[in-house]
Amino acid sequence: MVNPFDLKNALMARHAQHVVLVHFPIALYIVGVAFDLAALWKKRGAFADAAYYNLSVAAAFTIPVVTTGILAWQFALEGQALKGILRLHLIFGLLSTVVIWTTWILHFLGRRRGEVPLVSNYRFALELVGLLVIAITGHLGGFLSGVNGGP
Repeated sequence: MVNPFDLKNALMARHAQHVVLVHFPIALYIVGVAFDLAALWKKRGAFADAAYYNLSVAAAFTIPVVTTGILAWQFALEGQALKGILRLHLIFGLLSTVVIWTTWILHFLGRRRGEVPLVSNYRFALELVGLLVIAITGHLGGFLSGVNGGP
């Protein structure tokens, strides 16, 4: 029986931290895109502001998510070469991180230049691609964790 107060077991579990942390940037990015869509639809800067703050926190959360994912790879698999679904998950995870940061940078630069904070069509297209990439990443991660019937 595992001691629930065993700090080493809680912190070094196979990939527990990654599985918990990954939900934050996913949810924040989805909500950020929804606020951007609302800003585009209603032509209100307040929605664009909400999108910016959600995307800011989503981008910040990608750092611990990527870190814990790499640590899970190193601890659980002892740094073995990745193959199959795990390699695809890593590739799409890094691509998701790049898309989240790129979206945030476009928001940041637009705000810095003093532009009207409403979403532009090219940025919204990038956000839709980001949603697709994040969905694929999460789907692959679900197989890895056993949620989607994986190992």
